[in-house]
Amino acid sequence: MSQQKRNWFARHKVLTAAGAVVAVVVIGAAVGGGGDTEPTTGAKQRQEQPAKQGGEKKAPEDAEKKGPTIGGDGDFEVGSDAKPGLYRSTGNEDAGCYWERAKNASADTDSILANDNVTGTAYVEIKATDKLFKSSGCGTWETVDAKAKGTPGTTLKGDGGMFKVGVDIAPGTYKSTGNKDAECYWERAKDATHGTDSILANDNVTGTAIVKVSASDAYFKSSGCGDWAKTG
Repeated sequence: MSQQKRNWFARHKVLTAAGAVVAVVVIGAAVGGGGDTEPTTGAKQRQEQPAKQGGEKKAPEDAEKKGPTIGGDGDFEVGSDAKPGLYRSTGNEDAGCYWERAKNASADTDSILANDNVTGTAYVEIKATDKLFKSSGCGTWETVDAKAKGTPGTTLKGDGGMFKVGVDIAPGTYKSTGNKDAECYWERAKDATHGTDSILANDNVTGTAIVKVSASDAYFKSSGCGDWAKTG
């Protein structure tokens, strides 16, 4: 992105190795309405298929073996403790969740590939080239099928979180309920690696925010903005 950007890593526990200055694209738009229904997350539930006459009953797809998980706090070695792939946290109600992708176990600042302090659910893509994944206060991380489909919602309730476009949130124009300080941060992202080049647009906002989430966006992140509702 060619435009100059403001620092959004100020709310992070530590700076990423990619650098602290990130692009901010300020989006202005017309005022719209609000809502409070919680979005549906994850893949769409599939109905159990009835057995054909004279045949055996087909097992429900929900009974299929789940993918790998990362449970609890700690440092996890990629490949042995944590398999590469897309993960989603079970969420938390405050900013007590911290995660980190690292290129080695030195714990130096320049070993960090990406990190975040999270309120609500987060998505993270762990790459096979990563060496370490750290997690604290995030609960269990569950693997997610990157091609999974869902029933996307049109409202986002709560103080923050990361939402998969087309699964958790429908594309469209959204308006926040607003805040009285500059603690609202939103971001449109093209993937879940959380590098600086993953950001399509972002902003720190005081008051109401209005954002157009495109169908080509992969994720929408929000922190401290209050509820969001689709207005167009």
